[in-house]
Amino acid sequence: MAAFHREVIITVHTDVQSFAVANLLRRPAAVEAGGFVVGFDPTTTSQYVNYATPVPGAEPTDRDVSALIEAFRERGLKPRLEFAPNAAPAVEPALLRAGFTTEAVHEYLVCTPATLAVPAGAIGVEVPAGEEDYVAIDAALAEAFGGEFPASPEGAARLRRTQEGGGAVRFVRAGDGGCAGAALCSAPAEGTAELAGVGTRPAHRGRGIAAAVTAALAEAAFDGGALSVWLEYSGEGSHRVYERVGFRPGGTRLYLALEG
Repeated sequence: MAAFHREVIITVHTDVQSFAVANLLRRPAAVEAGGFVVGFDPTTTSQYVNYATPVPGAEPTDRDVSALIEAFRERGLKPRLEFAPNAAPAVEPALLRAGFTTEAVHEYLVCTPATLAVPAGAIGVEVPAGEEDYVAIDAALAEAFGGEFPASPEGAARLRRTQEGGGAVRFVRAGDGGCAGAALCSAPAEGTAELAGVGTRPAHRGRGIAAAVTAALAEAAFDGGALSVWLEYSGEGSHRVYERVGFRPGGTRLYLALEG
């Protein structure tokens, strides 16, 4: 039984990492180099958009890591990676040798059709109907995250591309016609999809909006063929929200960056 459990956990890690590779390859200017994929997007310099990930099982040489660093440097960007370390155990030591440092270690949660629990209630979750909605969602998420991701025309455009490219964007409309809270989910790849950007404007918190949009997005992903949906969380409050709608512990993702 113990051996079987370990095999299942490794499979989950690999699915998430295989997804990460496939998802970055969708970026407008993706680059493959030495066992890594870098998802460059020329419309933004954000380090949270322009980052790399290793292919599962990668065993990069020092030369491979140097080539990866150069791909970032020649674009004026910080070398940065996000990945599930158990899917490529040789990657972290190679990066640390090159001077990368740990930026963060995040846990991720996984939901399947069998665990999804749609909350009862009358909160209406909507699909964006046009440009005005995408702009409102982008602004609401910027406010929800304290300006860490400033609202911009490019941000609204990325939301539209997500919805029109096989992913999903869902939001709850505020009384003034704008957006009270929202989130997005990638198009499925490798049997899974990533749910991200769950945010509620401060004035609308505590009403179940995050749970409603999270459940709606998971349903949309399953309808689109995903066998699972995963997300990263921060704080016990958000963990409880996701747990209530059916997300369960899946593993960890490691963020590494090269400063200077």
